[in-house]
Amino acid sequence: MPLLQAAPQPHNPKGEINTLLGRGSAFDGKLTFEGSVRIDGALSGEVFSNDVLVVGEGAQVKAKIEVGTLIVEGNIDGNIKATQLVELHAPARVRGNIETPSLFIDKGVIFEGSCKMENLAKSTPKPPTPVK
Repeated sequence: MPLLQAAPQPHNPKGEINTLLGRGSAFDGKLTFEGSVRIDGALSGEVFSNDVLVVGEGAQVKAKIEVGTLIVEGNIDGNIKATQLVELHAPARVRGNIETPSLFIDKGVIFEGSCKMENLAKSTPKPPTPVK
């Protein structure tokens, strides 16, 4: 599979998009990036980042996704792991399991899968059981 790597960008506090896979574009492979990436086209494969992925309305994504924050308005078929937040906005359609400490689902979204919500960035050990 080809590897697409977005150029490293300085931290972007304004939430501007650093990289765009536009409508009519298709990518098959492994995508790693820093900053914010928006997908409006088709992507299949894997996506890895500690930053923000935006899946725009009309986008078709078939991938394993592991990011910091995921914002979805398009279609995703695959498992999602986000260490900070997942937002599903209408007319999003997600088929797959979601692991994230914070989840927002808008009215009109279709979500088929299971959800596990825990703080993935900081796993805390369980306290020991007292011995009598």
